[in-house]
Amino acid sequence: MPRALWLLIIGMAVNSTGSSFLWPLNTIYIHNHLGKSLAMAGLVLLLNSGASVIGNLMGGSFFDKFGGFKSILIGIFISLFAVAGLSIWHDWPEYVIFLTIIGFGTGIIFPSMYAMAGSVWVEGGRKSFNALYVAQNVGVAIGAALGGVVADYSFQLIFLANTLMYIIFLLIAVFGYRGIHVVPIQKAKKLQEHTVIKNKRNLQALLILCSGYLLCWAGYVQWTTTIASYTQQIHISLSQYSFLWTINGALIVLGQPILNSILKRWVTSLKIQMVTGIIIFIISFVVAGNSDAFPGFLAGMIILTIGEMFIWPAVPTVAFSLAPKGREGFYQGIVNSTATGGRMLGPFLGGILVDLYSMSALFTISIALFMVAIVATLIYDRTTVTGTVRGQI
Repeated sequence: MPRALWLLIIGMAVNSTGSSFLWPLNTIYIHNHLGKSLAMAGLVLLLNSGASVIGNLMGGSFFDKFGGFKSILIGIFISLFAVAGLSIWHDWPEYVIFLTIIGFGTGIIFPSMYAMAGSVWVEGGRKSFNALYVAQNVGVAIGAALGGVVADYSFQLIFLANTLMYIIFLLIAVFGYRGIHVVPIQKAKKLQEHTVIKNKRNLQALLILCSGYLLCWAGYVQWTTTIASYTQQIHISLSQYSFLWTINGALIVLGQPILNSILKRWVTSLKIQMVTGIIIFIISFVVAGNSDAFPGFLAGMIILTIGEMFIWPAVPTVAFSLAPKGREGFYQGIVNSTATGGRMLGPFLGGILVDLYSMSALFTISIALFMVAIVATLIYDRTTVTGTVRGQI
């Protein structure tokens, strides 16, 4: 892999480690420490994710216009301001304000990271996006493992650790990303009329795919929100819950050789890869929905992790393949804003379902969302001019 990609991988791992100190524990902190309802906790996370959606779209456009270096720095400075403020003021309503700003700042960062990864190693195909995905989950494993232990001692240290990691990320970006060059949209060649038509169809295909992607995230995010709070009710400790995410990150890193072997031998297209992952998600929720102790949720998390290994890296790969030259950032912005939209709607709807009905209703509705996502994934590329995306692994 190119040196530039390694720098992006390291930055992603550091950023993810800092974030993972906090995000698995947000609902627990809001519900158990600030004394708010699950629906209110979902609303707070909705604001965070809504700001991140705006940041994703702006970040993608920034990448196309100004390049990745400046875009990432803007996002880091905004996020660092917010996490530093959160380390000082983390009561109600300051927690809501700073968490919303963090969402906006991090939203700007991620499209540029993925677009840069695709640009610096085009011949790598899905490998660039998979490398960032693995790096992100290395951070999840480290951050979640430490976060639960630290939170049992003091939430104040959680906020301070997040701030420290953003400072390190800033230094990596300043000294490492300046030399990574991509072609801004203004320098891209003008498209011919037939190419414009093709690009419109490709954009339509991406939007169809992303509708299913959003539903997958809306279900997946329940593990960090409503399910997180539910584990506390059935006397699963914070350290045990955080251990679930440690397992998640460790499996993603250690399971890559096995996954790559499976993809090469048995999976013939990205579409099959994504549908397989969604089916595995459904199995995970069936297992978790019938569990009332830690071993059952551990099994559910292991199955969930296998599913996400199939889905999450595949969608940015499809987006990069569909994107016209000079619009890679915009397309990655759509993908990231869609994921964020799922993380935005999921906690709020999940909180309402649990508050008004039950956890059983939550698991049932989540499975239904996954089924709809399968349909969207099966039909997304019927409008494309060429079939090149279908076979790219």
